[in-house]
Order: sequence, then C-alpha cells, then structure tokens
Amino acid sequence: MAPPSKKSKSKPNLKYLQRSPKKRAKSKESHPYGAVSSLKLPLQVEDDVPDFPRGGGSLLSREERNEVMAVADKGFEADQRVLKKRKKEKRVQNRNQSAEDDLGSLFGDGTMGKLPRFANKITLTNVSSGMKLWGVIAEVNEKDIVVSLPGGLRGLVRACDAFDPILDDEVKGDVESSYLSRIYHEGQLVSCVVLQVDDDRKEIAKRKIWLSLRLSLLHKSLTLDTIQEGMVLSAYVKSIEDHGFMLHFGLPSFAGFMQKQKQSDSRNLEISIGQLLQGVVKSVDRARKVVHLSSDADVVSKCVIKDLKGISIDLLVPGMMVNARVQATLENGIMLSFLSYFTGTVDIFNLDKTFPPSNWKNDYTKNLKFNARILFIDPSTRAVGLTLNPYLVSNKAPLSIVKIGDIFDQSKVVRVDKGSGLLLELPTLPVPTPAYVNLADVADKEVGKLEKSFKEGSLVRVRVLGYRHLEGLATGVLKTSAFEGLVFTHSDVKPGMVVKAKVIAVDSFGAIVQFASGVKALCPLRHMSEFEIAKPRKKFQVGVELVFRVLGCKSKRITVTHKKTLVKSKLEILSSYADATDGLITHGWITKIEKHGCFVRFYNGVQGFAPRSELGLGPGSDIGSMYHVEQVVKCRVFKCIPASHRIYLSFNMTPTRMSEDERLKPGSLVSGIVERVTPQAVVVDVNASSHMKGTISLEHLADHHGLAASLMSAIKPGYHFDQLLVLDVEGNNLVLTAKYSLVNSSQQLPHDVSQIHSHSVVHGYICNIIESGCFVRFLGRLTGFAPKSKAIDDRRSDLSEVFYVGQSVRSNILDVSSDMRRITLSLKQSLCCSTDASFIQEYFLLEEKIAKLQALDSGDPGLRWVDGFGICSIVEGKVHEIKDFGVAVSFEKYNDVYGFISHCQLAETTLENNSVIRAAVLDVSRIERLIDLSLKPVFIKRAKEDNSTMQSLKKKRKREAQRDLEVNQIVDAIVEIVKENYLVVSLPTYNFTIGYASLADYNTQKLPPKHFTNGQSVSATVMALPGPATGGRLLLLLKSLSDGLETSSSKRAKRKSGYDVGSLIEAEITEIKPLELRVKFGSGFHGRIHVTEATDDNSVESPFSNYRIGQTLTARIVSKGNKPENVRGIYGWELSIKPSLLRGSNEIHEMLSSEEFNYSYGQQVSGFVYKIDSDWAWLTVSRNVKARLYVLDSSCEPSELTEFQKRFYVGKALSGYIISANKEKKLLRLVLHELAVGVAELSENDPDHRLCHLAEGSLVGGRISKILPGVGGLLVQVDQHHYGKVHFTDITNSWVSNPLSGYHEGQFVKCKVLEIDRAVKGTVHVDLSLRSAPDASRDMGSTELNAGMDTSGQHVDKITDLHPNMVVQGYVKNVSSRGCFIMLSRKIDAKILLSNLSDNFVENPEKEFPVGKLVTGKVLSVEPLSKRVEVSLKTSGESSAPKSETNPLNHITVGDVVSGRIKRIESYGLFISIGHTNVVGLCHVSELADDRVDDLETKFKTGEKVTVKVLKVDKDRNRVSLGMKSSYFNDEEVSPTPPRQSHDIAIGTNDPVKLAEPTIENTSNECDSGHDLILADAESRALVPPLEVPLDDIESLDIEGGAGQCEVNVTTGDTIEGKDQRRAKKKAREEREREIRAAEERLLEKDIPRNADEFEKLIRSSPNSSFIWIKYMAFMLSMADIEKARSIAERALRTINIREESEKLNIWVAYFNLENEYGNPPEEAVTKIFQRALQYCDPKKVHLALLGMYERTEQHKLADELLDKMTRKFKHSCQVWLRKIQSLLKRNSDGIQSVVNRALLSLPRHKHIKFISQTAILEFKCGIPDRGRSMFEGMLREYPKRTDLWSVYLDQEIRLGDADLIRALFERAISLSLPPKKMKFLFKKYLEYEKSIGDEERIESVKKKAMEYVENTLA
Repeated sequence: MAPPSKKSKSKPNLKYLQRSPKKRAKSKESHPYGAVSSLKLPLQVEDDVPDFPRGGGSLLSREERNEVMAVADKGFEADQRVLKKRKKEKRVQNRNQSAEDDLGSLFGDGTMGKLPRFANKITLTNVSSGMKLWGVIAEVNEKDIVVSLPGGLRGLVRACDAFDPILDDEVKGDVESSYLSRIYHEGQLVSCVVLQVDDDRKEIAKRKIWLSLRLSLLHKSLTLDTIQEGMVLSAYVKSIEDHGFMLHFGLPSFAGFMQKQKQSDSRNLEISIGQLLQGVVKSVDRARKVVHLSSDADVVSKCVIKDLKGISIDLLVPGMMVNARVQATLENGIMLSFLSYFTGTVDIFNLDKTFPPSNWKNDYTKNLKFNARILFIDPSTRAVGLTLNPYLVSNKAPLSIVKIGDIFDQSKVVRVDKGSGLLLELPTLPVPTPAYVNLADVADKEVGKLEKSFKEGSLVRVRVLGYRHLEGLATGVLKTSAFEGLVFTHSDVKPGMVVKAKVIAVDSFGAIVQFASGVKALCPLRHMSEFEIAKPRKKFQVGVELVFRVLGCKSKRITVTHKKTLVKSKLEILSSYADATDGLITHGWITKIEKHGCFVRFYNGVQGFAPRSELGLGPGSDIGSMYHVEQVVKCRVFKCIPASHRIYLSFNMTPTRMSEDERLKPGSLVSGIVERVTPQAVVVDVNASSHMKGTISLEHLADHHGLAASLMSAIKPGYHFDQLLVLDVEGNNLVLTAKYSLVNSSQQLPHDVSQIHSHSVVHGYICNIIESGCFVRFLGRLTGFAPKSKAIDDRRSDLSEVFYVGQSVRSNILDVSSDMRRITLSLKQSLCCSTDASFIQEYFLLEEKIAKLQALDSGDPGLRWVDGFGICSIVEGKVHEIKDFGVAVSFEKYNDVYGFISHCQLAETTLENNSVIRAAVLDVSRIERLIDLSLKPVFIKRAKEDNSTMQSLKKKRKREAQRDLEVNQIVDAIVEIVKENYLVVSLPTYNFTIGYASLADYNTQKLPPKHFTNGQSVSATVMALPGPATGGRLLLLLKSLSDGLETSSSKRAKRKSGYDVGSLIEAEITEIKPLELRVKFGSGFHGRIHVTEATDDNSVESPFSNYRIGQTLTARIVSKGNKPENVRGIYGWELSIKPSLLRGSNEIHEMLSSEEFNYSYGQQVSGFVYKIDSDWAWLTVSRNVKARLYVLDSSCEPSELTEFQKRFYVGKALSGYIISANKEKKLLRLVLHELAVGVAELSENDPDHRLCHLAEGSLVGGRISKILPGVGGLLVQVDQHHYGKVHFTDITNSWVSNPLSGYHEGQFVKCKVLEIDRAVKGTVHVDLSLRSAPDASRDMGSTELNAGMDTSGQHVDKITDLHPNMVVQGYVKNVSSRGCFIMLSRKIDAKILLSNLSDNFVENPEKEFPVGKLVTGKVLSVEPLSKRVEVSLKTSGESSAPKSETNPLNHITVGDVVSGRIKRIESYGLFISIGHTNVVGLCHVSELADDRVDDLETKFKTGEKVTVKVLKVDKDRNRVSLGMKSSYFNDEEVSPTPPRQSHDIAIGTNDPVKLAEPTIENTSNECDSGHDLILADAESRALVPPLEVPLDDIESLDIEGGAGQCEVNVTTGDTIEGKDQRRAKKKAREEREREIRAAEERLLEKDIPRNADEFEKLIRSSPNSSFIWIKYMAFMLSMADIEKARSIAERALRTINIREESEKLNIWVAYFNLENEYGNPPEEAVTKIFQRALQYCDPKKVHLALLGMYERTEQHKLADELLDKMTRKFKHSCQVWLRKIQSLLKRNSDGIQSVVNRALLSLPRHKHIKFISQTAILEFKCGIPDRGRSMFEGMLREYPKRTDLWSVYLDQEIRLGDADLIRALFERAISLSLPPKKMKFLFKKYLEYEKSIGDEERIESVKKKAMEYVENTLA
C-alpha cells in the first residue's frame, strides 16, 4: 500500500470513509467503452501525482506526525462512540457482514493507524475502472481475448483494445487475418487496465470486466526522464530491421530499439510486426529520444526495479518485480513494504509455498526479505497487491495440468481453514496441483465445523470445478451430487443425449436452459415445437423443468431441441458423415425446401439432401403441399460420400424394385403423350413398358427460350412427342427434355465422370447460376462448373444477364478430376461455337410445329397456304397499305396471310394502293402468317429462270455445274432482311440463292446480337442444303459466330524466340484472309503478313490471290508486335514480303526503325479497305496507319453513292489524296479526286482545311439533309459536318411547277458547286446547283410574249443577260395585296406589281399566286447597277405602234418643269420618279442647288415630292438628267407640267392610308364600290424601278379610304395640252395638301412605316422599343433579305439600353425564331444565339423563351432535352417543373408522378402548395382529372382551412361539369368550421353555381343553409 498523497492528508479519517464499499460502488459511473474517466483513473490526471513521490514524505518531523496521528485516532474513536448507540441493535446482525466488508474492501493506508485484518483481494464487488491488473491469457478468439485475473476473475479484451494503432497499417489493417493470434498466445502474461465494469445490480456474478492491453494507457505517466537503466518495459514491434526491431511504447514522445540476439535466431524469426515484447532498458539516448532494450529472457525475469528517486504510484506497472520486506502477517496473508515507502499485501493464495500448512504464519517473520511481483494496483484507493508465487516471480505462468471435470479419488487434505474451506493436494504429474474447496462445495448438506469433518492428511474424492490460471490453483467440489450427473461440464455433453434442464430465460430467439450441473444451453425458437412458430410456446416458463435432446456442442455452445419426435426417437442418431451408411434409417428435420428436393439436418450440423424423386410425390406435385420447413421426417440414407460431406436421403423406407428391363436410365430416348399441362411443366405419359410418368419443364421444351413459351401455350393434352430424352429418374417420375440439341446428341452425352474427356465440346444445359460461375448439367446428376472467368469474355458482365437457368449450351471441357468428381468447363463462344446448323434448324422445325398446333386450335385445316409461297417463287398480290417502313400486300386466295416489302426490297419502285404487283418470296413466317417479298430484279429474274423450259434449264446447269453449292463451303452473302432471330441473305455468286443464318448461338442467346444492315456483306459457311429436314431452306453459319479466340495456355507460355527484327525466315501459310496471311515458322511461332507488307506501293488488287495454304515463302521480321498473343486476332510477329525489304539492303534496320508518320496534305496514298459501314470506308495504309474515306467523297453519281457498301468491299485496293492527317491517332482522311486547292493556297484560304477538297465549278456528291419550307430550297450535306444550299431555281434543269417533287431527305444527289464563301469567323457557306448542264445562249434579243419563240427553259444567272421585253420564268417568292416578288435565279429577284399580275382583275393575290408557283412573264425594266428587275405577267394590251412611239421618253422634252418623288438617295445624287410616268431620272449632286450640298440624307427624304427641270434626255441610253437649282425656276409660281403620254391618266383624291397597309398601283379601269381608282398603266412606268424599296413605297395614287366617292376624269393626251393652266395649278395644290395631311395622320396614328427610311426615323426616336426593331426585321424578311434582318437584330442588341432587359429579351426571342426558320443548319444556329443570350439576360427567362419557341414549332425532342437540362439547372423553380409536367401532359406521356416526386424533393417547402395546385390544374385541363383530384384532396387534408385551395378545386370541377360531384364538394366545404368571412365566400360561390344551373329548388336550399349557418354563428 502506498502512502497517502497531499489530498488525503487533510482527511485522516480515510479508513472510516472507506469502510462502506457498497456506497462507494454505487457512486461509480459506468463509462462508455473505450473511455476511462479521469476521476477514476488517477494515472491519467497530473494533479493526482503525489507531492512527495518517495511515499510518505512529509514536511513534519516524526514527533509532529505521531502527534497528529494520535489526534486523528482520538477523533476517530469519538466518532465511533457517537455511532455506537445507533448501531447497537444491528451489531449482532452486521458482525459477519463487517468481516466480509473487511475482506472485500481495498485499503491503502496500512502504514498509518491500525493494521488491516485481511490482505487486499480483487473481487467483482471492488474491481473498478482504472485499476491495473496482471493476468494471463486464457483464450485468444477472433474478436476478443479472455484474460484470467487475480482472484479467479475473468476479463475480456476487445480486438480494438488489444494494441495501440502503430504508424504502419500492416497490423491495423489486417483485421481479417486473425491478427490477435499472431500478437498474443495462450499462457502469456500481460498487464491490463480496467476500462469498464458492467453494472448488473441483480447478479454480481454476471458482471463483465472489460480490459485494455494498450500500452498508451499502461504507460500514461511514463516519460523519457522517468526511464532508468534496468527497468523492464513492454513495447510493440513497429518494424523489423536488419539488426533489430524498432519499438513503439504506445507514446509518441519517444521510441525504442531492440537489437537481435545472435544466439536466438529462431526466436527472431518468430517475431512479427505488432507483437508485444518485454525488455530491460540498456541505455537511453535522450538526444534522439530512443530507448535501447535488451530481450534476454533470463535478465528480464531476474531484473528487480531499483529504489529510484521520484517514482510515484502511477509509474508502477503490474508484473514489475520489487524487493519487499515483511511488515506484518494478516489473517489471510502478509503485508510487505517495498521501494522504501510503498506497502502491499499478499493473500494466502499468492505465497511462495504452493501448499501452505496451517501454521504458515510462522514462516513469515517481520523484516524477512522476498522478491515479489506487483499483482494489481488500484489508483483510487492506492492499494497494491503483490505475489510471491514462484512461477510468477520467475515471470512464467503456472502449469495448467488439470481439466475441469476431472475426478481425483486420492486427494490429500493439506489445510483446513475454519469457516472458509479446504486446501487439497491433487496427485497430478509431474508436480501435484493445489486445489481449494469452498465451504459451500464441501457437502450437499450444511457442515457445522470443517475441522471435525476433515482432518489434515486425510484423503478425499474431489472433482475439479474450475481453474485459476494466474495462481495455478484449481477449485474443487466434494458434493456427492457432483459425481452423479451425466453432465458436469461442456465436455460431458454429447449429441443425441437426452437430458433434463430448467428454463432460466425466454426470449424471442428461443429459451436458455440450465442442466443440473449449471451448464447452460440454448433451445432455438424453431426447436421449441414440431411446427414452425413465431413466438415461444406457453409451456416455456422460467423455472419449468423439461426434457430436451442435445443437438450439438460447438465451442462451449450447446444447442438442444424439444421437438417431441426427436426427443422420443428410438432410431439411431446421425451425428457425423462417417456414421452415414447405406440403409441407415433415422430422424431429421427439414431446413430448406427447393424445387428439386429437400435439405434435412441431423445432429452436430450434419446435413443431407433428399431428391424430389425420393419424396414420394406424384408427377407435377408441389413439395410444399406435403412438407414444410422444421418438419421432423423419417428418412433413409441411400448414398453417402463422406469425403465431400454429401448424404443422399430418401423418404421411402423401402427402395422401389424394378427389373432391369423395365428400368429406364438417363440417356434413354422415349416417346410420350401429354397428360396435362401445368403453368411450369408438361406431364407426359411415357410410352414404355414401365408405364411411368414424366415431366418436361418449360425450359426443356426447346433450345430457343422464346419458342419454348410459344410451344407451351400451344400444347394440349393428347399431343404426342416423338422423341424425348430421359435426363434423370426421380423415383417413379422421369425428368425429360425435348431439346433438339440434347436429343440429337444423346449418344454423346456423358452420365459419369469417366466418360468425359478434356478439350471436348459437349451439349448440356445450365441448372444453376451463382455470382462466381455457372453449373452445367448433363445426364443424371453429372454437373460441371464454369467459373465466371471461363464462362464469359467480359468479366464485368453479370452472369444472370448472359445466361438463364435451363439454357442449352455447348461446353468445352477444360479439366476433369475423377477423384473429386469435379468438372471444369468453359462456355466462351470462342471455344464452344456451333459447328453445324442445328440451332437454326430446330428453330424452323419448331416454328412449323407451333404453327400447326395454332392452326388446329383455330379450326384451320393446316398449313396448306404455305405451299403457295415457295422460297424464291413469284407471287401476285395487291398493295394493301403503304407505310413509312414498308408496303403491306394482301393476297386474293388467303385473307389472313399478308406480305411485306421493306424499303430496301422495293428497288426504287413507286407503288400505289390497290395496285397489283408480282414479287419474289424471300421468307415465310408460319406463326405470324407473314410473307417477306422483294421487288428486286435479280430475284424476279431468278424466279423466271427457274420456271423456264427444261432444255434451257439443262443448259444452265451444264454451264454452271462447277458452281453448285456444297456443305462446309465458305460463301460470300449479302444481307437482304434482318429478322429478330436470323438473317435472310442472298448469294450473288450462286444466282442470288436465298439462305438463312442464325444471329445467335446456343451460348449467346441472351446476349444482344451483332448489328447487321440491309445490303451488308457477310461471310458464311454452308451447313445444310435445302431438303425436308431443313424445311426447304439453305442453312448457313455466319463466320462471326464461328471465329474463335486464341486462349491456349500453351500459346501464352511460349518460349522466348531467338529471332529478331530484320531476320529473314522461311514461313508456312496457315490461313489466307483478305487483309493478311497467317503464317507459322520456327518452333511453334505464329505471325502474320499484313496486306500492306505484300507489295511496295499497295497498288496490286488482291495481292494474296496467288498464294495458297501450306505454301512456304521467304519473309522478313519487321516487328514483334505490341499486344499479347492471347488477344483475339493479334499475332505476336509482324512479317513482310515486300521485294524492297527482301533484297537484303544494308539499310534494312534503318528502314524498319524509321517508321515515322510523315504524311501531308495533298499527298497521294494507297491502301486496302478493311471495314465498311454506311458512311465510311476504312483503309489500312500500313500496319499502323489507317485512313478513312467519306461516302460523299467516293463519287458524285447518286447511283454509285447508293451502292457505297457494295462498291468498296473488304480487301479492295484504293488510291486517294490526303486532306487531313492526325499524327496522334495515325489516321488520314482521303478523297478520291485530285484536290482543287493547292498546298501553297491552303494557308491563305483555309488554315483548318475546311472543305479544301471542293472548288467552285466542281461536281460533288451530296445527300439531302433537309427540305426547307416554302421556296427555301434544299439543304444538302457535302461533308461530314458541312452543308450547302441549293436555291429553289437550281433544283431542276427545266422550269417545272413543283421542283421538289421526287426529292426526299437522305437521298443522294449530284451537285455542282456554284460558290464557296469562307467567312472570317470560320463558317463556310456553299451554294450548290442540281442542274446538270449550263443554260443555252443568254444573248437573245427582245421578244414579245406571243412571238412564238420558246425560251421558257432559259435560266438567267446574270442580270446583264436580262433586257426589256425578254420572256422569263420564275417562282413566286412572296406575295401581298399589292403584288409579289418572283425568283428568276439564285441572285436575281424580280418585282411584279398588282397591276401587272394578270390581264383580269385579281381579287386575292395570295390565293391565285401562292408561294412557289411557276409563272412566265416579260421583263419591263432592268437596272443593272442596283440589280432591280420588274416583270409583267400580262399578255394583252400590246401596242402596235413603232418602238419609237412607245418609248416613254418621247413624252419628256428638255426644259419641262415637272413634279416627282424621290425614290432613292445616293451620295452622288437623287433618283426621282417623274409623276404619272414610269421614268426615273437622276438629279446629280451638282444640280441640287446653286451652293454645295454635303449631306443629302439630312435634307431629303425618300418619298418626298419635289419639282425638277428636265436638263437632258438620252433616248439611246434610256437616261434622263434633272436639275433642282433655284436658278432654273422663275420667281413667279411655277406649275409643273405633266409629261405627255399616249395612255390615259387617272387623277383622284387621296385619303390617308395606314402604314401597315402596303399600297400598290391598280390597273382597273373602273371604280369598285368607291374604293379603287383608275391608275396609269404599268407599262409606262420607269425602266429602272428601285427593287430595294418595298412594294408599299412605290409611287402611286393611294387607295380611297372612307370617302365613298371617287372622281374620275378620263382625257386624252391632246386634251391635256389644251387644258386651262389654272386647273392644273389647282390640282397640284390639292395633291400637295393631301400628301401633307396623309403624312400628318400617319404620324398621329403611329402606323407602321412603309420603307426602310421611315423605320430608321422611328428607331432614332424610340431606340429602346423592341416592337419597332422586330417590325423592322419582319419588313426585311418580307423583302427576302435574311442577312439584313440578322444585322438589324445585332444592331438592336447593341442599341437597346442594358437596363431594358425585357426589351432585349424580346429581340433575342425574335432572333431565335429567325434562325430557327432560316439558319444553316437551324439547330446549330439557334444554339449559338442561345449561348450568347445567356450571357446578357436572365438565364431562366432565356431558357423559357427557347422552350416556347421549340414548343410552337413542335420540335419535341429538342424541347425535352432542354426541359431535362432546365430541371437540373433550375431545380428550385416551380415554373420550370410546371412546364415539364405540362409538356408531358400535352403529349400524353407516362411518368407524371415520378416528375412530381422529383420536383417535391427539389423545390423549397414554401413552394409545394403552389406547385401541387398548379399541377392538379394541369391534370384537370390536359391530363387525368382523377390525379388532379387526389392532389387537391391531399392538400386539403393538410390545409383544410385554405379557401383559396377550395376555390381552385371547385373551379376545376365546375369546368368539368359533374353536378353531383360539384355539389358534394360544396357540401364538404360549407360544413367546415371557418371564420365567417371565409364561409361567406364559400356560400356565395355555391349560390352563384346553383344560379348558373338554374335550379330554383337548389338555390333556395343553399340560401337556407347559409341562413342556418348565420343563426348558429350568432347563437
């Protein structure tokens, strides 16, 4: 015991306070696992370190200290006297208890005051957290360690507390490899720290002591300064070095090193990382903080701790050896002092003598010295326990010689302890063992005095009850009852033993029972009853004694059963596999029921299996109907394999006897008749002498899974199976199969391991699939296993996705173990591919069988209709329906049989409904009653040849005798039809014979088939010629199914070659392929010769055609290859037979090593085609360099482009020019024609090589990508990512009414490149033409419309080719109420005024001249500079006068002063239209004013009326020069003189006309209802009318507005000259006033402008108005100027203020619409604008705007993609989710609820009501109202008082109109308890509804209810 610390000095009555250990124990808290409270672990608290570390040190002198002690004793005695009276009545009762308290309490003040009576002893009552204990390991388990502690206690150490995590994770991470057993072992002495004691107040014996072996807790107070030489320390091995071990003490502050012992190498080898070692401190390197230890076991065991200065109790460690001196003897031990000031006690069981006699106290005199070891330390009481046990002092655990349950008859009594027990000496060898018998175990009856009953030296019979490993002390029992029972310990328990036991606990999992000896066992819930129960039976009550039978005993865990049948069974038990003999009958219980049998459990975990055939069931019976889990059954062992722990059982006690002749064995072929059909199997009555029944499961009806289900549904009782294979015999029931593969190979199927040979391929079926592989069964129970790595090529795939149970497979035998009866298989297709056509042959046979069965069900006489449709025969039918995917054909003779012609079989034939056709039969589907037909001429011709005369047939046969098909012949075929399970192919080489090839094989049925396309070339092998067995079909096997992989282990383990790159070898050809030769050379080496290594220039077609298999050739090694040889298609050696390499040049190595990628643009290269798809032909240029050729670059002829895949077959030699080269991928892009752009021009024209292979004027191939709406023309693909545009006028050679007819998307066309425009931004615009030849002469003179010359086919490409009176044709581009524009060519448009549209009155121009209509007209005027053309469509009114008289310039003379309107403003002058004529003159800038005029646009406006003077008239050049200088006019008022005309002129008054209404001149000669005026004839208009000015800005008299009258003055030219001048001036003034008034009213009404200038004026006044900008864009689009419209949009985005976000957004939306209509291509153009818009506007608004555009234009796919993106980007937006739901509802799509659930997870809580209500409204409007109702009901359940929800709900129901439902909803609403204001709203709404219905009775009823509510509320 240690001296008290400073804290205890102020409490001298410590002994008194510690007399009540129970109170102290109650105050202790139970700490969580792994955590030790500092209040209870003084070793962790620095404040608890004593101030006087040498134990008892004090500032007081000895006299002063004795004086204080005396005072303390007096105070203690006074307190005792006070309490003496209170405890007087209890003293007698507590006398014995006080003694026990003294014995169970720990005292640490033995040096002060009185000596304690008893030595300190560790018990369950005083053990506490923080104690340090010494112990010995009793058990090392996987997850914990059991430690034997002092006093016979047991402690548990969790795995995580067994050691400290070392920096190396080697020990920490090795949890699964039993690392505890590597670090610790049984019998090892360890120091522990108590972590926690489970507080079980009911039973102290049930307390568990949780310990920690962590050195970090044990060495908590250890520092480098306190470590002294000679100390013994424990440490972990951190790492193993060359000369020693790095150690870890659990503390990070210092480390350790232990040198390896030279003489104990064997011990060094046993040490592993993490192991716990003990060593003596040799030296301490304080600078490096390293402690050096010695591991000498002798030194460690003898090392005694020195009397160090400053040592405290926290530094004491259990197991530490100290020098001790006897201080006193106690009743049960001695007290020792050690380390000067520490005291400790030794109990009687830890003395130095093994058998202390009765007078043992005489041997321990005071001051006697001993070497002792510390046994325990309690820091809370400062108590220390020591041991003098000689084994422990020598640092060894005592010997454990006895076992629990051993009986010793001659045990000697050594000592009798009065009131305690007996010490016995057990006669064990080599040394006797002490045993102690407690008083309670001495006899069955109470013993009065031990010393009278037992004498020292007497012999007694004792049984070992337990063993205390640390003290080496056994505990025994002398009771007579201990020798009588069958069960005393766990080792006495045997399986099958019938015992009585008492129930001590009952729980949901079962009951805990206890035998008479105290051994406990478990009775599981399932063994409490004969039947399966959910909870314990009532008879299992605590304390009840029942009879049980032991099931098993494992690891001290005993399991018993109370099943009545098992307990009372008299049969022999089965407790091991060795006991299972044939014919043994025993009881067991069913643990699991499977489809194929039952699993039965016996004693001690033995398990057997009872097959279905041995259960006594009838065919088709369910096992579950007769047996259930946990049922006790009587069974018979009929087969046992102890080595593999397999027992086969039978529930039939007597085996069925059958003669050998009658017995059917697995592998027998039988026939049978269907007796009945169950959902999962077919029961068959087998036609055999045994008269047995058989079952065929669904999977065993056919090899094809799909056909098996069809056959099952078609089979009826009575159906006869011709051939069935017996797979297994289960009692009287046969397991049968109808699989074609198994029946045909019945002779080869094995039924025993001895019949299986390695590397053979055997048919079987899959019986089970697990995660690690597949089980394949053959005959009987013979089963093989295919591991996952051997079953499939792709290990990432799931086996259940590749195979299914019951699937027919071909298995390759890899290994056979006869001893273990194990068969290892491979199911890889490369090793197990079919070698015949049995798979597809069974398919067609079963199809015919199913069709016959279905015909019998429907009453059809059979399949006679099939005879009329022979393969390749010609049949006649009628086109029934034309679909997008093909044509349906009906037949007159067969109403329920239909034909089908796919697009690829139409052969470009145009068919019409109900037309009669003759087609060739390609395939007949008997089940679907569908005929696949073809209109291809090759099949029609073949069928006709087959029906030709016999003589011609004989000639043909004679001519083609050498070309007959043979079995196993390899042929090239073309895919004609791709069916679900097979291909229909044609053989071009053999007169297009039709063949059939399966898409799948036995092992690949569940895998997705390889993709084939119509027209694709395939290679196949002929497997079966047409005949009855094949249904008249030619059966083929695809090469892709039969290709194997090279996976042989011998090939993977080839020896290293002595060959090197550059070596010449002799090789033998083993295989010839189109692109390579496979060769072998040397000792089993394989290589290949690539096709590019055959010649020097790759120019020879089929370079391998002259070689044959087996031929020997000379080759040179050029490479060893980069890939392993086990990869498919890769050979390890690359060889070459190029002549240049074989000549033996010295530069060969340099040539081989310098294979660089040195390809450049324009270089010509050659290669061979190795792959072809729909768009690309892939070439191999060399072994490492590939090239590709795009389909459109292969030709310009459409017919050749259509046959692209046929023209470029595998192996074809090609030469082309490089247009791009990718050095990283070693890939080239080729074209076949020579490049138009040279290398020198490449960098300037196109650095990125965009369309560098196209040139203007060249002919290219194209593919129509899109047919643009209206007259937009065609969008044609000319490259992989580039498109060109074909103008509407360039589609056909001649002018036709509908040039787009005959064209469709995807069609190949021949194009001529007209123009290539490469923009600066990187875009390339290409203009194309589909016209095949240029137009004829363009120099035709002026012609009349009726001249008779045919010029209708003429195309005009240049405006210089046009001249007045020329006949032209064009298409209407756009039309309005004032005229139209027509397209003459790609760059020339012409204007036609309304007056020139027709000779007759045109009432509706839009209807009579629709967009795209072809029109023929005559050119009226041409302005080459401004590219303006005007055309007339009128054919009458031609003047017969001479040309000079019809010239409008004849009426204009020099000097005339005339009025006109400004048509156009240029920098050099004004173009002015002279009034009432078609003449436009030029007023040069020098003639505008006397002074210089700089800015014309600010001083003059388009449309402004001016007065001018004619200065010059040039009739030859059709030009008029005008002047406006003021000097030209007199000072008096000048009246303009109208020019002379030969036609009538109409003059009238004008009313203002709205800007939005375009105006155009009318040619009518009469007033129509007062709204039209007679205008001048259009033929007298100007020769050069400006085209850029819109139609509504043409100078004319405006249409009469609302006046209702019109003045008409018709005069001739002569009378005009004679009119009064005053009247002319009056008319001019009136006209001027009308124009001014109209302009003012237009401005007041803010009408839409009529020309660009007016738009510009409005924009300047309102630059932020998106409305004006958009109208401006629309105006330009109406003029067909798309680029101008784009520029206006860009300008608007730059001009509108950044704060006007909504205005900018409007422009973006208009921009979207513009690009969506006119973009090239639209989708990319819109995307670019969209990305730009996101940078300037609110992203959500931009997304919604684009979504709206997609929805308006019905681009649903793009809308869905955008919505998905929006729901991720704006997942918190209610509006976005609603748009998503609205989109789904509009298209009646599923998945609404899933979207709603996603939205509710994403949206904030406060938006849920809004979202759900709006979704419900959408459901009412667009979806299913019931879903909307459920949403409203759900919200109202949560928010019943929200009247807004009620109102919306009611509105939706009212809209639907179900009166009963509406009234019921109103009644619910008004029955709510709501505030009066809300109730008033509901009543009012109810009343309004009833009033709308008009039911007076209902109205009064609502009013009455409202009054009742008011009355009740007021009351």
